[in-house]
Amino acid sequence: MSAEATNPATAGPVAPPTPQALTASEAPAAARRKSRPRIDLRRLGRAALLGPTARDKLPDAISHVVEAHRAHHPDADLEPLRRAYVLAESSHRGQMRKSGEPYITHPLAVTLILAELGAETTTLTASLLHDTVEDTEVTLDQVREQFGEEVRYLVDGVTKLEKVDYGAAAEPETFRKMLVATGNDVRVMSIKLADRLHNMRTLGVMRPEKQARIAKVTRDVLIPLAERLGVQALKTELEDLVFAILHPEEYEHTRELIAENAARPGDPLAEVADEVRGVLREADIPAEVLIRPRHFVSVHRVARKRGQLRGTDFGRLLVLVNEDADCYGVLGELHTCMTPVVSEFKDFIAVPKFNLYQSLHTAVARSDGQVVEVLIRTHQMHKVAEAGVVALGNPYAPASDPSVSDPSATDPSVSDAPASGLASAADGERVDPTRPGWLSRLLDWQQAAPDPDTFWSTLREDLAQDREITVFRPDGGALGLPEGATCVDAAYAQYGEDAHACIGARVNGRLATLSTVLRDGDTVQLLMGQDPASEPSREWLEHAHTPAARIAIQRWLAAHPGGGTDTAGPDGAPAAPADAARPAAAPGGDPAEPRPAAAAHGGAPAGAARPGAPAGAPPAPPADGTPAHRRADVLADRPGAAVRLAGCCTPVPPDEITGFAVRGGVVTVHRAECATVAHMKSRGRDEIGVRWGDTTECRVTLVAESFGRPHLLADLTEAIALQGAEIVSATVEPPSQQRVRHTYTLQLPDAAHLPALMRAMRDVPGVYDVGRAQHQAPPS
Repeated sequence: MSAEATNPATAGPVAPPTPQALTASEAPAAARRKSRPRIDLRRLGRAALLGPTARDKLPDAISHVVEAHRAHHPDADLEPLRRAYVLAESSHRGQMRKSGEPYITHPLAVTLILAELGAETTTLTASLLHDTVEDTEVTLDQVREQFGEEVRYLVDGVTKLEKVDYGAAAEPETFRKMLVATGNDVRVMSIKLADRLHNMRTLGVMRPEKQARIAKVTRDVLIPLAERLGVQALKTELEDLVFAILHPEEYEHTRELIAENAARPGDPLAEVADEVRGVLREADIPAEVLIRPRHFVSVHRVARKRGQLRGTDFGRLLVLVNEDADCYGVLGELHTCMTPVVSEFKDFIAVPKFNLYQSLHTAVARSDGQVVEVLIRTHQMHKVAEAGVVALGNPYAPASDPSVSDPSATDPSVSDAPASGLASAADGERVDPTRPGWLSRLLDWQQAAPDPDTFWSTLREDLAQDREITVFRPDGGALGLPEGATCVDAAYAQYGEDAHACIGARVNGRLATLSTVLRDGDTVQLLMGQDPASEPSREWLEHAHTPAARIAIQRWLAAHPGGGTDTAGPDGAPAAPADAARPAAAPGGDPAEPRPAAAAHGGAPAGAARPGAPAGAPPAPPADGTPAHRRADVLADRPGAAVRLAGCCTPVPPDEITGFAVRGGVVTVHRAECATVAHMKSRGRDEIGVRWGDTTECRVTLVAESFGRPHLLADLTEAIALQGAEIVSATVEPPSQQRVRHTYTLQLPDAAHLPALMRAMRDVPGVYDVGRAQHQAPPS
């Protein structure tokens, strides 16, 4: 897209041939790779200078584009391409690149790249015109009139914003504009990637500092975008070109390694390929077995990982079959007839990657210890693996529309947002391949980052997270998140700014802190509070990895300078609720005077825990002579013996109970399942028969497990009071990893009310469990 780009034939800092050409020439020729010979753009430039040919006849300059396009779309209508070329050539006539080539060679080269990937006619038409609005007098209205709204939209999407209008913000704002356009039509980014690839190929005469700047933007933004869109053919070449510019010494060393390997006699990859062909021939599985040389960056990564490289480290085997079932058939034969390396097996067919990639990965070991990696996929999977979203053709044409096979026949009056009616990405990464989940999330958070610098830095950070995971919601929906994401990120991905009210999570059915790092395939249930005044914790920023989460939290904190839960417990969990450190407020009233929580809701103050008394100690007797609450009557089979309900399990009618004699002749009554019962039996203590009497009034100790939040203690005590129970004593333990444990000893007028009371306590927002107190048995 840049008129400054030039051909590497001209002297410049980056003179080596393109990595792909080098790899192909230095590898053993025939079996390595089938590739189209590099087009001579100077010849195309001369053809362009001759001017348009006769009306309705295809110009010679686009013959290579037509040939590549017809290979993928035999029935395509070529008239839009002819008209687009005529307009582009006439508009760019007289413009030259720094290399001295006619400028038209650039849109021709970009269009050829896309045609070889299988792009449909509409994309190729827009590609030929992609610089006309930016660099010539052609307007978007003219493009619409001659080629329709779809082509106009694509051309507008890749047209850069002027530095005169935007200054230093022109580049980030151009990318923002391009990404927003990509959200409506992914073909915008396909054109941009091809455009950048040709400019990177022809970067040689730029000043070194400008080469480095362009290469860094390519590395930080465009290569990750190519990976996310699945366009591996463009991504790998871009990686090698960036590698050559930013790391010339490592690039040269890698080039020497590849050259040395190519010069060695014999090729272990070719030997294994022949062996695999024989195995599949005997199994009667039709397959094509190819050798795929690693590109420069891949060889460099393997060398850093493994040290000394062996022959099989310079490439992988690719097995192409016709049907999905054949993939597993090939896998079975290889694992049966050869020595598999089981740890290398991955099934991306059953579970495709977020960028549409599907393949089986495995590895087999040779007798000399060398390991050969093998990729198994169908021909269609291979096409998608190389071209990604480009291989989708026109992704917006209805499936029943005959224009699917000829995308150029689409209605030119299509709206500016072709994807607006597609399924929401919130239901999974693969629901709509034209609007993947990562792109939806990016478009969401960029709206909250109006500042160009913030957007630019956040975009680079977001795209640097090059691996994604999928986690599932309890309702079966899915969330796509970057690797390393936490429950905080999941909350903001699912609820947006409503996630400020998140109070906890369950991961795979188990309670987890919001700082818990999620793994691919986890099931996450987010627990949301009901308090409209809920606020995020400042410490959540330490555990927020996605831009959406960080920006939402930062915006809230900026709008509430004094807000944010500062008292966080371990792992960023909210600390004890404010109510736990102060007396509860009476429902609907002002804060109560300092007194036990029971008094705030009608409980007898005299029953509160004594200062300095250990937790669980019996309450002090009333000081004013008020008769104590009656406990449930229990009759023992030992006449005259005093009976006492055990504090460890606080049995109530109609619990199954048993008794044991303790010092002083007192019979303590336990629930039959109490841990103390087993302990007493193991020590040879005799059980004493006990049974419930006639009274229904009882005392019980309940334990409530909850997540910390403001006003929780007040809400719990209010729920208890509304059920007619009186609080005899209450303790709130210090918060631990976001969880708060409350222990209440309660007096109930009727034991039959206990289930309803426990349900009411569980219904309090933030409370996730309520149970009867059950102390551990003493050690034997």
